[in-house]
Amino acid sequence: MKGHELDLFCVPRHYENDLDKVIIPHGLIMDRTERLARDIIRDMGGHHIVALCVLKGGYKFFADLLDYIKALNQNSDKSVPLTVDFIRVKSYCNDKSTNNVRVIGGDELSSLSGKVSPDIVETGRTMQTLLSLLSECNPKMVKVVSLLVKRTPRSSGYRPDYIGFEVPDAFLVGYALDYNEYFRDLSHICILNDQAKEKYKV
Repeated sequence: MKGHELDLFCVPRHYENDLDKVIIPHGLIMDRTERLARDIIRDMGGHHIVALCVLKGGYKFFADLLDYIKALNQNSDKSVPLTVDFIRVKSYCNDKSTNNVRVIGGDELSSLSGKVSPDIVETGRTMQTLLSLLSECNPKMVKVVSLLVKRTPRSSGYRPDYIGFEVPDAFLVGYALDYNEYFRDLSHICILNDQAKEKYKV
């Protein structure tokens, strides 16, 4: 995935000098998300799904995925009962993983029996920590859908059940993925450049 030049897309002017390339354009994200929704309905039809959103980076993908699932529920023969919950997982400082996973929220995890929706799976350690926590609640099943999986030598080998895209081992922002809370308002998924990492560093 080489990416696309910025001048081919609408990018907020305040971010123009902070990005290297557009890796995944918004339209492609939406098309892939719709297909993931179809696959989930096909596989989970009949089961009650408690969809757990991993905040904050996963909120946009989660909302769009649920919109497609709702549309399919209304317009196809197969439908799934759906409820939602939210959890926040923090494991980054600037552009580095801290190897310390903090889980915030999700008081009623005991009610979960469905799927988990994170934004990006990098090494897989954060997801494995969350799955371990969820298993203590004895759900009937847990399926993980992730928009992005990074190709990285640091990977633990963990693979989600549903994957949107495999992406290069670069720091990505946009479509709710952030760098110190910036870039969540960018529609496309882009590679952050080194000057921006310094500019927005905490």
